[in-house]
Amino acid sequence: MEQRILTYDSTLRDGEQSEGITLSLEDKLRIVERLDAFGIDYIEGGYPASNPKDIAFFKRVQDMDLAHAQIAAFGSTCKKDTAPEDDQGLADLLSSGAPIVTIVGKTWDEQVTRALLTSLDENLRMIGESVAYLKSQGVRVVFDAEHFFDGYKANAEYALACVRAASDAGADSIDLCETNGGALPFEVEEIVADVVKALPGQQIGIHCHNDSGCAVANTLAAVRAGAAQVQGTVNGFGERVGNCDILTTIADLELKMGRTTVGPENLRELTAVSQFVAETCNMAVPTHHPYTGASAFAHKGGLHASAIARFPEAYEHTDPERVGNTTRMLVSELAGKASLVSKAKSLGIDLSDTPEKTQQILDTIKKREHEGYSYEVADGSLYMLLQALLGNFKPHFRLESFRVIVDDYEDSGARAKDAMSEATIKIHVGDHRFVATGEGTGPVGALDTALRMAITEFYPEVAGIELVDFKVRILDENVGTDAITRVVITSRDAHGVWGTIGVSENIIEASWNALVDSVEYGLARMGR
Repeated sequence: MEQRILTYDSTLRDGEQSEGITLSLEDKLRIVERLDAFGIDYIEGGYPASNPKDIAFFKRVQDMDLAHAQIAAFGSTCKKDTAPEDDQGLADLLSSGAPIVTIVGKTWDEQVTRALLTSLDENLRMIGESVAYLKSQGVRVVFDAEHFFDGYKANAEYALACVRAASDAGADSIDLCETNGGALPFEVEEIVADVVKALPGQQIGIHCHNDSGCAVANTLAAVRAGAAQVQGTVNGFGERVGNCDILTTIADLELKMGRTTVGPENLRELTAVSQFVAETCNMAVPTHHPYTGASAFAHKGGLHASAIARFPEAYEHTDPERVGNTTRMLVSELAGKASLVSKAKSLGIDLSDTPEKTQQILDTIKKREHEGYSYEVADGSLYMLLQALLGNFKPHFRLESFRVIVDDYEDSGARAKDAMSEATIKIHVGDHRFVATGEGTGPVGALDTALRMAITEFYPEVAGIELVDFKVRILDENVGTDAITRVVITSRDAHGVWGTIGVSENIIEASWNALVDSVEYGLARMGR
């Protein structure tokens, strides 16, 4: 039986280093929850003392009831000429409470002398003593061997001495880092095989960057050579051109190499996880992304369409349903019903006995997704849509109209500064009509304040609903100010976090619709 390959996700650190990605605390916690449900083994949370957000992350994540994944804190070996027990960085790692501690250390001799400005022997001490100290404190230790492949090419003896120092000190996994992203698969396979031979019994992992377009291939080559742990980020997000895409790697290992990672059932969530993390990062999954992109299993009409209907294996390297995607070609597209039934069940809605209605709902969802909606990060809006299509939705309030005004309170020339928003809404709750005005630093905050003022008398539970994040994305930049705008709002109460979505050519209208779904869903969760 093939050895199970462990998965180590670093989206919350490496992925956030990607240009254009900034994750809030709630974003990071939601990604942890989704990756845990998907079956990822280890989730790296970042530097536990690098900024207030990451400090708060490690505190909050300890209260999460994770079913499978373990959290890793990332740092480095002790500083030169410093004992590990006196090193503040190692102290911060331990105080994070994370059961896994990953420390990076130099393995390229020139990096040691030119970047660390220390001796080769001192670097070996830093590695060995840091690992031994962390192990003595009862945590699992992953040693990230930075620039290992460049170091091995330059001085194989010293690079091996570095990883041997970590191994002798008790490192649970030694993950070889292809930091520059310039190595090719045949090189990676040869070097990993040498390390596996040199360190018998030691778990070896692999961490690759994608600068030469080979990160996934290099990772698979490392597994062929004996690596048992793969590192990567969802969708390959990361600095420069990105990291190894852990989702593509998982699919290749499961479907092409017969290795077990998350298992075949969880593998069906691959596309959903890809879309969820992309939307949470306010990014799009590239259309041509392997396995999970919208075009991954898309086919043009004519002879091709006719051929694939009879012999799909000729044009699809795997069944798209195995990774939660669909063939896009036929008008009578049935794929996706099982996923919808499963998703609805997770939201407390049973569609299993209504196949005709389920297909109608699926068609509506696909139509709305074509218009710009994306329900992977909007469970609240999906729930409200399902209830409406099933005829079960009874709104808690009805909008008559709203108006938003933005005033610039300081004369600062052509640019607004310290602008405040004022929102007035006219709303009906049962037979009662209310007019309420709220203020906020932005239009969404002002609308939220006004809405709460209008309905709190009837629904005091709304005080327990908190808006924690707001994202705006322009879906078609080519049409300028007439482009469709997608707004995603993240909310939470004492029982959890949910997302809602609004789409419109008018950003205020999109915001209002997402806000209404948020409040409606929050009240529904409370049984109102």
